[in-house]
Amino acid sequence: MTDIHFETSNPTIPQTGEKQKVVLAYSGGLDTSVMCKWLQVEKGLDVVAICGNVGQNVANLEWVKQKALAMGAIASEAVDMRAEYAEDILPKAIAANALYENEYPLLSALSRPLISKYIVDIAHKYGATYVAHGCTGKGNDQVRFETSIHALDPDLKVIAPVRGWDLLTREDEMVWAADHSVPVPTTAAKPYSIDDNLWGRAIECGVLEDPWAEPPADIWTMTTDPTEAPDVPEEVTIAFEQGKPVALNGQRMALVDMIPELNTICGRNGYGRIDMVENRVVGIKSHECYEAPAALAIIHAHQALETLCLDHDTLHFKHQIDQKWAETIYDGLWFSQLRAALDGFCASTQTFVTGEVKFKLYKGSMTVTGRRSSYALYDFNLATYGDGDTFDRTASAGFIELHSLPSRTWSKVQGPASVFAAQKASAQIAASQLDHLNLVENKKENHGESEMSATA
Repeated sequence: MTDIHFETSNPTIPQTGEKQKVVLAYSGGLDTSVMCKWLQVEKGLDVVAICGNVGQNVANLEWVKQKALAMGAIASEAVDMRAEYAEDILPKAIAANALYENEYPLLSALSRPLISKYIVDIAHKYGATYVAHGCTGKGNDQVRFETSIHALDPDLKVIAPVRGWDLLTREDEMVWAADHSVPVPTTAAKPYSIDDNLWGRAIECGVLEDPWAEPPADIWTMTTDPTEAPDVPEEVTIAFEQGKPVALNGQRMALVDMIPELNTICGRNGYGRIDMVENRVVGIKSHECYEAPAALAIIHAHQALETLCLDHDTLHFKHQIDQKWAETIYDGLWFSQLRAALDGFCASTQTFVTGEVKFKLYKGSMTVTGRRSSYALYDFNLATYGDGDTFDRTASAGFIELHSLPSRTWSKVQGPASVFAAQKASAQIAASQLDHLNLVENKKENHGESEMSATA
């Protein structure tokens, strides 16, 4: 067995009589397939593989499970996490209108805590000392996975092979795989790095690393080119109960079923594409593209309903909370006091966010065209300028007098009125001085004229 030294994130495995176990987050792709064998050969560990289905584009993960077993894993588990993801994770994101930097709906960041929880549960089940993942050394996911794992069980040790091994390219991995009888894909290398789940699809790397380059058409698989979308708008209605989506176009359904249906509807109308430069948690900027038709539609519809059901102060303050919630999850701090506290605030605001929102999809755009709720704080009789107006205009003068009192007080002491007063006082002093000078000059002239008269 090769003696390989690692950073603290790739601990040296102590040699004991009994093999120790490692739980590997396994996808079945090239990287984690090589890892599955590498952990056995290079580190002398028994591998337990886990693959979680959070809605990615894989119909059946049983083949992933069998592939790991065929490569020598002592156990392999394929876990369907979709319902839990939809019922326990996504409603919190919707309540917080979760859009990192006002654009990215956190599709990858939201799935990592759930996967981490299962990794830790399976480590406990099999008595594993180590867990391993295939994240790179410069991405966000290494932070999210390891922070979550450490929060759930600080005693588990993490192995991150990609941060330490010498297989630096896809070709290096292919050679190592061939030498160790690891089955690898026979297709050409993917030009992009792709991560997908129920909430959407992330695309990066390749030509996308140039932020000036327009994303190639082949990166988009969930959404029609907006220029080729239907020429007639399509109207959609989403019903919410206490902030959670419960029905689509009048048909009641679970969120786990609604999201794929809404993805199809929005996607065929070219809606749901994101092209952005985002600030990664590790300190670098990255050009990222996402497809998240249902996620964006649900969040924007939810925001529209909140404008109807939340009062002015709560709505405005919640904008700040929503942004902090997104940053917290993006940074991998799902298992934290802060996230729990932010969830508490958001949950309290959703009590009366019940109603319907309708919107039109047209060639890549989404336009809200209506919203209604039995708990709406919108009062037609107060808002209307027509018949039925009940707003008391006579109260406005007194309200303005009190509302503007701080502004008037500040202005007189420190603001524009104080400057004007100073300028006015200065002008008065200048005028007074000028009058004085004129008076002196007049006296001199009068005195001179008197002397001339006396001489004459």
